[in-house]
Amino acid sequence: MSAAERRPVLIEAGLRVIAREGIAGASTRAIVAEAGMSLASFHYAFDSRDAFLDELIATVVAREAQAVLPLPDVDGDLREVVDAAFRRYLEHLRADPAHEQAMLELTQHALRAPERHPLAVAQYRRYADLAERALTLAAERAGVTWRAPVSEVAGVLIAFSDGITLNWLVHRDDDAALAAARAAADALSRMAEPR
Repeated sequence: MSAAERRPVLIEAGLRVIAREGIAGASTRAIVAEAGMSLASFHYAFDSRDAFLDELIATVVAREAQAVLPLPDVDGDLREVVDAAFRRYLEHLRADPAHEQAMLELTQHALRAPERHPLAVAQYRRYADLAERALTLAAERAGVTWRAPVSEVAGVLIAFSDGITLNWLVHRDDDAALAAARAAADALSRMAEPR
């Protein structure tokens, strides 16, 4: 297998190990064992564990983007467009909660030591990029403009998304998650005005 072929197999194995064992249990040995590869295979595919974790984060965020973008084809105002996007995200979360659980593990791991902090910053930069793209498209579709810079609105969206995600992972209550998503969509829509 080429390095390009090994990477996605190792990423999937890493996600499973992190979701099951936490980041502390996600040694390179555990990841390659999960993938059915040798330790040399890991080092052939990735320069370092940090490079692996960065690609893992990029993979999960790309899947989140596929779940949300393009925005659902909804006729309605901004609140309805954002609510529909939240619903699609929740479907994605319910379909594979282990991915989001792994992302929370990665964030906490990165926050525990100053040298790993840039990993958390990079993770949230990817979230912000996705949120900004989605909010820009939502405003265009609804014919509104944001009252604040879209980067600020994206921060609010990420805060809502993090809370909804964590609450759902703890309780697995779909109705509560949908209610929170509706409230978040309502709050975000009040941050915009007609063009």
